[in-house]
Parts: sequence; C-alpha cells; structure tokens
Amino acid sequence: MQTLSEADGTAVEEIEATGARIAAAREAIGEVIYGQEQVIDQTLVTVLAGGHALLVGVPGLAKTLLVHTMGQVLGLDDKRVQFTPDLMPADILGSEVLEESDQGHRSFRFIKGPVFCQLLMADEINRASPRTQSALLQAMQEKHVTVAGVRYELPAPFHVLATQNPLEQEGTYPLPEAQLDRFLMQVDVDYPNLEAERRMLLATTGEKTVTARAAMSVEDLMAAQRLVRRVPVGEKVVNAILELVRSARPEEGASTEVERHVAWGPGPRASQALMLAVRARALIDGRFSPSVEDVTALAAPVLRHRMALNFSARAEGVTVSGVIDRLCRNFS
Repeated sequence: MQTLSEADGTAVEEIEATGARIAAAREAIGEVIYGQEQVIDQTLVTVLAGGHALLVGVPGLAKTLLVHTMGQVLGLDDKRVQFTPDLMPADILGSEVLEESDQGHRSFRFIKGPVFCQLLMADEINRASPRTQSALLQAMQEKHVTVAGVRYELPAPFHVLATQNPLEQEGTYPLPEAQLDRFLMQVDVDYPNLEAERRMLLATTGEKTVTARAAMSVEDLMAAQRLVRRVPVGEKVVNAILELVRSARPEEGASTEVERHVAWGPGPRASQALMLAVRARALIDGRFSPSVEDVTALAAPVLRHRMALNFSARAEGVTVSGVIDRLCRNFS
C-alpha cells in the first residue's frame, strides 16, 4: 500500500483542510434539503470524483432542488434543461445562425446552448427521446461538443446531474445503455422519514424560506477533485473492487445466481468509478484512505445501472439491488 508520506508530504494537511470545507458544504446543503443525508453524500461523492449522477425517484422528492442547491453551495455556474418529448439536440448543445453584417456579408455564428455551464441539471431526462438523450454522450465523456464539425470545449469542471422518474410511469423512455454507463452513480431518492417531513413541512410553508449559502468555491472544488485522485488505496481495497465487479459478470464464472439471473454485467468503467467513489467517500469522512466498507457501501449506486437482469429473473421477482447486496455479503 502506498503511504501518505510516499504520495505527498502535505497530503495529510490537505485532506484535513479539504474535509473541513466539505463538511461545511454538507451542512449548507442540509439546511435546505431535509432528511436525505445519504442522497446528499452520494451526490457529493459523485461530484468530488469528477463524475455525473442520475437521481431516480418519483416527483416531489426535492431532486431538482438538491441540484440547484448544490450548485449554489459549491459556487458552480448551473443551468437547467427541462427534458420533454419535443426537445431537440440543438436545444441542449446550441446551433449556428446565419447573420448578415452591415456590409452585406453573411456568416454563421454559433450560439451556445445550456450545456455550456459547470453544473447542468437535466430535469426528467427520461421524458425526452433517446436521440436527444444521446446528445449529452460526447459532453459527458469528452467534456466538449462538436457542432457542424467544429469542436467547442466545455467549462471546467463540468457535471451533469440528471433527474429521472421511475420507468413504470407513463411518458418515459429508458436511457440508452451507453449513456447510463457514463453516469458514475445512480442515486435512488426515497421518501423522507416522518421527522424530516415534519421539519420540511414547517420550514417551507411559513413566511420565511431558507436559501442556500455558498460554502466552497470552484477552485476549492477542483482542488478537492485533484486530491481525490491522490488518496492512496490499499491492495485489499483494490482486490475487493475487482472481485466485486467481476463477480457481477455472468461470463466470468460468477455465482450460480449471477449466471441464472444476470443478462449482462458491469464493464471496466464500473471498476474505475468505484475506485474514484471510495476515495471521495473517504475524503468526505476525513479519512486518509478508503476501506472495504466503502466498497460495499457504494457498490449499489455504482453498479445497479450497469447491470441488467434476464426475463426469468424479472419473472421471479429478482432485483438488481438484491443481487448486488448478496454479492457484497462476501466482503462482510
């Protein structure tokens, strides 16, 4: 295992200082979002790891408010796109318009779309057609877009936090598998508990409303993202990540349950995502390196959108989360 002194003599001080800033950001987000501590932490992990998150839940669970609040707290330039069935790719990326000068010369000028921001909120992303959803693929993976053969760089950092309604609801389209794989984590948003909902009810229906306050700057966030990649990871944790991801593939001689129920499993991008996520989780908690417990805690949000069950598994009531939970028991 690489030690902190071997990695960087100032890493300990940086981790402590960054942990304090992240703690302040968590507190600021918690002042606006009630009873969703796990959702907040997983979303923060995604951003610190430099990735994109897919927030899945029924309407009214503060998914949109969480994204907007996070943009304010982290000091990011955020924009929102409401995905609808008639939304076109140019509505996201931008388009060229023909202009004529006073001298009569005509030329094309590119007008940037809402994707040119640091935090893009793709609201109800699965209400748009797959063609429009796929317009984000290049932006999410390469951090640039190409329009009319010209490449345009996106601002840094660039994150997509998309919200999605459950596919069982009418008027939704499943996201393409290639796009799903670009989301570092799928964060499931459940109903708040009784006390959290009571607090929310009293705080949001009175005369005064709580607004988010900035707790970090863009420079602080980018420094934290660089620090995440320097957090040392022990050999035991690396082996746990590889074993867990590979055990979810039916082609890898996995367990009987995986061979019977899983149609296709996670690829190498899942291992990369889990490695970055456990480092970010350790940094959030103020620890100097991740543990196997971080691997099992983040296995579900990292893997569940990168796996698919076959027909017989769905007929038997088997769920992806259930399969992942049983795989994680091997590390407890």
